[in-house]
Amino acid sequence: MARLNAMDKLERQHLEALPCPSFDSLPWVEGVPLKERRVALVSTAGLHRRVDRPFTLDPGDAYRVIPGDIRANDLVMTHVSTNFDHTGFQQDWNVVFPIDRLRELARRKIIGSVADFHYSFMGAIDPLQWEEAARSLAGILKKDAVDAVLLLPV
Repeated sequence: MARLNAMDKLERQHLEALPCPSFDSLPWVEGVPLKERRVALVSTAGLHRRVDRPFTLDPGDAYRVIPGDIRANDLVMTHVSTNFDHTGFQQDWNVVFPIDRLRELARRKIIGSVADFHYSFMGAIDPLQWEEAARSLAGILKKDAVDAVLLLPV
């Protein structure tokens, strides 16, 4: 991730002037104990399977499905922002997609289980444009019996 103090003045000023959205409700609900929860990962790192097409900046190209049994070599990042640093992902995929850590938590019975599928959005798109896709994804997660999501804003 690029640091504001390392950006040129115009780009820094542009980013500092962007509005931060506010919402009328709090997205918090109570649930079953963590040791009973089925957990999925949702990242904004522009991740997808190597066989999938790369992300675009089209708001309709919101997210990709990532199978829970994916291997590190089969996951690629096509985040389109020029300010996005891919180094951490190249060294350890768990930096942006901590599937190994999630699997460890399930083995140690700290969480109930790991979801069959995980998801990655293209973080370079205004997240307010994702509402329809996010609502659709919420329904998909419910059908997979997911009751906890680890959000990974990158």
